[in-house]
Amino acid sequence: MRRRSLLMGVPAAIAATLAWPKLGRTLTPAFHASTPLAAPTPLRDGSRIRAVNTGTWIDPQTDFSFLVERCKAQGWLLELPPSLHRQWHWFSGTDAQRRAELEAAWRDPHVDGIVYIGSGWGSARVLEDGFHFPRRSLWSLGFSDSSSLLLAQWGVGSRGAIHGSMTGSDEQWQRTVGLLSCQSVAPISGIGVIPGIAVGPLVVTNLTVATHLIGTPWFPDLRGAVLVLEDVGEAPYRVDRMLTQWRSAGLLRDVAAVATGRFSWKGEIVPGDFSMVGILEERLSSLGVPLVSDLPVGHGQPNLALPLGAIARLDGRNGSLMLLS
Repeated sequence: MRRRSLLMGVPAAIAATLAWPKLGRTLTPAFHASTPLAAPTPLRDGSRIRAVNTGTWIDPQTDFSFLVERCKAQGWLLELPPSLHRQWHWFSGTDAQRRAELEAAWRDPHVDGIVYIGSGWGSARVLEDGFHFPRRSLWSLGFSDSSSLLLAQWGVGSRGAIHGSMTGSDEQWQRTVGLLSCQSVAPISGIGVIPGIAVGPLVVTNLTVATHLIGTPWFPDLRGAVLVLEDVGEAPYRVDRMLTQWRSAGLLRDVAAVATGRFSWKGEIVPGDFSMVGILEERLSSLGVPLVSDLPVGHGQPNLALPLGAIARLDGRNGSLMLLS
């Protein structure tokens, strides 16, 4: 996932349509936790959502009025602090500044949700700088670079992390609204590759971001999980290299099922080399679990929202992914 060309996941989508370290070194994954937290309460009229940029700086001229109006139509207030437009090298502030902004949002009892604005790179540095998740569940919406924060939130037992964004079509947005309002949403569909049905907690992440959490306290336990991976800007050989790392480390040994979302890459394939579809299938089809490809998830459109930790059912024959809880 390239840093600068992919930064500003939210602003780029706006243009197209008008994006806890010192945790004691051990984390209890949400679905193995002895005392998991309850889900956050549904967003309602008057709910406040705080925008936070933990990654790459964004253009100070970026217009967020489209997102503000979307939230306003639901009766929600989207807060846009001045720090969104700060810049320090290629980040939106120093690590300490970005950590402080995130801590302030999480610890504010009047904030009902967080949306991660921007993309690029930097969220894992906030974790490394010493961010602690308070003992609460909180809605948090993001993808790409902020996948590290979503994984870490779910890993410590905090509910409410959603892989998705505020941008995209009205249909995509209404699905996100449904999840934030604790309403049921329709199944999504891809292409069935390896038949079988699996049920387990849902883990959705960017492959590159998650790969760089391996060996840290923030990489979650994937035993029994329905794992969904996506990425952008990575050549097939790089995807091969990352998935080989996951396989060699035993991280895929006990997953319940695997699905892939969008793996967008523009480049030439030398005759005889693996295509993106080919390498994904070659690396994932021998795990002995159901496999689905081409879910409408990840960079590009649509990017349908999926909640981490929700119990999901993946059908490797018809390619469907359904949320059960």
